[in-house]
This record gives sequence, structure tokens and C-alpha cells, in this order.
Amino acid sequence: MSRPFLTLVHRYLGLSLALFLAIAGLTGAVISWDRELDAWLNPELFAANSQGQVQDSLALVQALERQRPELVVSSFPLAATPGRSWLASVEPRDADQTLGYNQVVLDPVSAEIRGQRQWGAVSLARPNLVSFVYKLHYSLHLPSIWGFEPGVILMGALAIVWCIDSLIALWISFPNRQHWRKSLRFRLQQGSHKRVFDLHRSGGVWFFPLLLVIAFTSVAMNLRNELVRPLVSLFSPLTPTPFETRSPGAQARVAAVSRQEIVQTAQAKAVQLGIERPLGSMFYSSAYGIYGVSFFASDMDEGGLGKPWLYFDGASGDYISAHIPGQGSAGDIFMQAQFPLHSGRVLGFAGRVLVSAVGLLVALLSVTGVIIWARKRRARRGGTSTSRCLHNWRRRGLAPVVHQAAGQQELAGADRL
Repeated sequence: MSRPFLTLVHRYLGLSLALFLAIAGLTGAVISWDRELDAWLNPELFAANSQGQVQDSLALVQALERQRPELVVSSFPLAATPGRSWLASVEPRDADQTLGYNQVVLDPVSAEIRGQRQWGAVSLARPNLVSFVYKLHYSLHLPSIWGFEPGVILMGALAIVWCIDSLIALWISFPNRQHWRKSLRFRLQQGSHKRVFDLHRSGGVWFFPLLLVIAFTSVAMNLRNELVRPLVSLFSPLTPTPFETRSPGAQARVAAVSRQEIVQTAQAKAVQLGIERPLGSMFYSSAYGIYGVSFFASDMDEGGLGKPWLYFDGASGDYISAHIPGQGSAGDIFMQAQFPLHSGRVLGFAGRVLVSAVGLLVALLSVTGVIIWARKRRARRGGTSTSRCLHNWRRRGLAPVVHQAAGQQELAGADRL
């Protein structure tokens, strides 16, 4: 395919993606620091100033369910931190009821309820702002339809287009061997037209590997089961997750086996598997009847491929399987790497800084792309108007050479950038 055709394809693919990528880039730069920003915006929820010994997490779960008998705790941290509130996710005990919130915050010493909120609500109020931005990033807050998430699928499909467009952009940025340096330079002192063009072209070239990683991992997370896992399984066997071996159904909101029993079993199993990290968090999926227990030292800057998880049957307490980063087939490890790469957490704090910078770059490339298109469009319209005037003047024998040359130069200059 010719370079002019690919340039045209890149132009219109880029225009169709610009708004979505600007949103995804800006929100991605923000949610790299979601926990820190949440705590900063809502100190009344996250800062605990009470004095005394923090209670055991399982005791806090029981205290919360006694105070709010209409709910059941679905996930929570297994270690309360002094000076920091204890936050649990909850759901209604009766599946036919609603609570109006899905998170509750407790004081870790007194077990007093400090607040509640709906994570992911369409709201710009401080308690909901960070989760609003987070959900906007991957689903645009489009409502689910009978269990189908159109926003998640849409953003995944757009990420596929982004991958294709990125490859096209790289190809047309290097027209030949003699001009490769042009695609790497920034003419910041040569006028706004060239500056904007170089920010778009050279910025995309210099950071192409990072941009492609972010684009592909977006596909991998939004279309994980629909596309990426089936494709990866063609090249390497994948270990099914416990949620893939069961069908969701109407299970009891409270498991037959207690949380305390599962914690004890998980600790013993972790020793057998060589997991040296401390207990981190716990959840119970009533839809699948599965307990999950994670192990980590800190939920802020956990690097590498993520946290180990152990899974247990909620009815019998039997061990089901483990998700241990770095273990499994090549396909398993590839899939494990997708979120850590996308979020930057694979490199810890430094990776999060890098991903924030890439998010801002994605927004910049989207904006500069639209500016370049608008300027070229205006130049072509100006060139067309000039040509019409020249045609009329020629009919009258008045076609000035200076004006003709100026019109041609303006149009040609817009395409040579």
C-alpha cells in the first residue's frame, strides 16, 4: 500500500480515536495514583486518629455485620493499619434488596463506622471522584445491559484500532532511509506549525514501544476472555481460573465455611507452596461460591507480576487452585503480565510515574493530531478559494503571479510538514 493511502488511513483512524484516547490518557495518568488521591481527597474517610490497639480484621468484619445486619462483607483487607481506616466492600444480605452503597469505612480501633460510598458511581463528589475517573477510564460509564458491558467492549475494540493505527503511524513516519532523522527531531524554535507537527510525529516515534504496550494491554484487559485468552491459547496452554470452571448462579451470600477457617487453611497452604508474603486481603464471591485469599506486604507499590492468590470452595473449604505470579505456562505468565504492564506496577513506583507520563503523552498526541488535521483542512480550503479567485482573474486577464505562487506555496507547505 502506498504511503499517501496509509497517511489517509492514519488521519481518519486518528480522528475517530482522538476523543477516546484523550479521555483514556488523562484518566490513566490520574488513576496511577488512585489510592493516594483517594486518601488525599477524603481524609475524613481514610485517616484514623483514634488511640489504642487496632482490632483483628476478622473481628472488624463481625462488628460491621452486627451494626449493619442488612449487609454482608464481600471483601476486606486482612491486616488493619494503625492511623489508617479499614475499608470493606459489601453487598446486601438479601439478593433482592439494594443498599445504595458498596463500601463501608471503619475505625480500626473502635470499629465505629466512619462513612460509606458507592464505588464507581457517576458522581463528581469527593468520595466518589477517583472511582468515577477509574471506571470512566475503562468503560466510559456506559451502563451494563443484561450482564453485557458495552463500554468495556467498546474501549477494547478501540484499543485494537489504536494498535493498528500506531503501526501505520510508525511506518509512515519513516518514508525512506535518507529522511529518518526528521522523524526523531523536535523543531521547537521554528514556529507553532512545525512544533506541533514534531510533537505529534516525533513524540509518537520516540515513545512508540511504550505506546504499543499500553495499547495492547488495553485490549488484553478489556477483551481478555472474548479475544486475548483464546488467541494466546493457540500458542501456549492456559491454566483455567476457578471462575472459568464454574458457572455463576444464585449462591448463599454467606458461605457455609467461616472466614476464620479459610484464613487458617490459606496460611497452611501458603507455607506448602513457599509463599513468604503475609496475608493481604480476602474476598468471597457468592455468585461462584469461591473464597480468594491474597498475600502482599503493601497494596501501594507492589511490583513484579502482582500478588499470589489462593482459592477455596465456600461450601467445603477445600483448596481449589493458586495464582502465583511467575508460575505456569508461557501463556499463563504472559497473561499475568498484562495488568502490571498496563498500570506500570511491574516496576513499582517508577513504573507508575512512567505510565502517568505516557497517559499525558497519549492525550497530547490526540490533541496535536486534531490540530494538524484542522490546519491542513483550513490550508486546503484556503488553497481552493485562492484557485477560484485566480480562475476568475485569468478569465479577465488579471491573474497576478505573486498571488498564484502564494496560494500554491501555502497548500504545498501544509502537506510537506
